[in-house]
Amino acid sequence: MELDDRKKKILQAVIRNYLETGEPVGSRTISKYTDLNLSSATIRNEMADLEEMGYILQPHTSAGRIPSDKGYRLYVDTMMEEKEREVVEMKEMLVERQDKMETLLKQVARVLAQNTQYATMISAPQAKRSKLKFIQLSRVDAGQILAVIVIEGNVIKNNILAVDEEINDETLLKLNILLNTHLNGLSIDEINLAMIAVMKQQAGIHSAIVSEVIDAVAEAIRAEEDLEIYTSGTNNILRYPELADHQKASELINAFEEKQLLGTLLQDSGGEGENTGIQVYIGSESPVQSMRDCSVVTATYELGGGMKGTVGIVGPKRMDYDKVIRTLRSLQVQLDELYKDDEKQDN
Repeated sequence: MELDDRKKKILQAVIRNYLETGEPVGSRTISKYTDLNLSSATIRNEMADLEEMGYILQPHTSAGRIPSDKGYRLYVDTMMEEKEREVVEMKEMLVERQDKMETLLKQVARVLAQNTQYATMISAPQAKRSKLKFIQLSRVDAGQILAVIVIEGNVIKNNILAVDEEINDETLLKLNILLNTHLNGLSIDEINLAMIAVMKQQAGIHSAIVSEVIDAVAEAIRAEEDLEIYTSGTNNILRYPELADHQKASELINAFEEKQLLGTLLQDSGGEGENTGIQVYIGSESPVQSMRDCSVVTATYELGGGMKGTVGIVGPKRMDYDKVIRTLRSLQVQLDELYKDDEKQDN
């Protein structure tokens, strides 16, 4: 007897329902649970075949079915193959995109510096308040579990977790379902103590794993929210006598080299709310002390999926504001069009 796609979908529905409820699953439940649009009688026949093939069991004559070890094995192997394939494909795509993005942003900063003759900076795009997309736990060996964490922007973080005892496939499956059911789509701020307590209670003796995974999720999201900043044209500052004073120039150049202060400026410029377009800081309006003798013009760019970054131009107060603003508006349009072209290629 062949395990065709219809039988596989029914088996998957039986297993998922049983994992959620712990109760034997009947044909009527499956008819509501799947999108197969099959009658209860047809589903009963298919379940009888699955039972004959050893994938499900009927614990009592009048009860529904539960998964057998063979059924669990097929489900786990299929699920793990799909997730591993997804992760591999996503990693390959992300490595290529990240390389392209880094090269592009460095080029943007360099071209802006050449065209304006001012100092320039640009932050890599980020998802504001990054949210978890999914978690995949898999066994490395008897004492270790690999936690693959995917957050918004398809950023992947791998964490190796130590465990005191070997975790079997069924337990890993239940932990994967528990974690993804509760955490998917949440930012770190939305994962509260009450939710964690419920998850740890449901995980039972494996509650420590839940705690470690949540810590790994928090670390992954916070790491992604750190700004990566590219700069160019710092020496252009020395072209302007009012900024060429040794102390002023030294402080400005240090700000560009340290980048921490630039992060404060760019985050302030690219924040949520009304600050999503062009911002102009003149002299003392700048949040960065070493730039109080300069003017700074920033613009937020968007790459879809909530991903935003900020580009800034730093020059003397007598900078050519009209040219700078026109240049930044043009850049916003070009980056938007570039993103749309990449989306079309991916589709």
